[in-house]
Amino acid sequence: MDDRRPDDAELAARLALDLDATFEAVVRAHQDRLFTIALRTGGDRSDAEELVQDAFVRAYRALSVWPPPRIRELRLRGWLTTILLNAGRNRARVKRVPTTELAFDPGAEPAADPLARRDERETWAGLLASLSPAQRTAVVLRHVDGLSYAEIAEVVGRPEGTVKAHVHRGLATLRTALLASEGPPGGLRAEEISA
Repeated sequence: MDDRRPDDAELAARLALDLDATFEAVVRAHQDRLFTIALRTGGDRSDAEELVQDAFVRAYRALSVWPPPRIRELRLRGWLTTILLNAGRNRARVKRVPTTELAFDPGAEPAADPLARRDERETWAGLLASLSPAQRTAVVLRHVDGLSYAEIAEVVGRPEGTVKAHVHRGLATLRTALLASEGPPGGLRAEEISA
């Protein structure tokens, strides 16, 4: 049995041939990263889980009516991220509830004390929540999910320059907040947070 994960081009080609047989592989390949994005851009764990499920349902429904040539040309990573972010925006419009459980701890090693680790996560969550939604999304997609600026621009439907500005301003806001506080969580220095 082949344990390697298929790349997106291979998955798209397989989806074009047999959607039902391949869709589970798409879910396995992308569920963790979509959950991470949903959790870090706004919402608690149960909301993030629901958003990911909703995104996959929407993706399946769209693929079920698309012609095979269109499916073969699909760039799954960006497309699924777009669906997830749109579902999150739609849900936020309905809920109008502030986010409370954002998780952002860039490169921090696990703390020996679980309570200290939780405090660090809460500090990062608060800092990330202080960003505008556009900045938070751009920072998470760039520095957590690792998308390029061009990919983020495609996902959020904004020019690449605008995305770069959102990332830059978001990181500047995080740096300023860290400098104003007693120091960054996890032992990071403010200058380590960079675009």
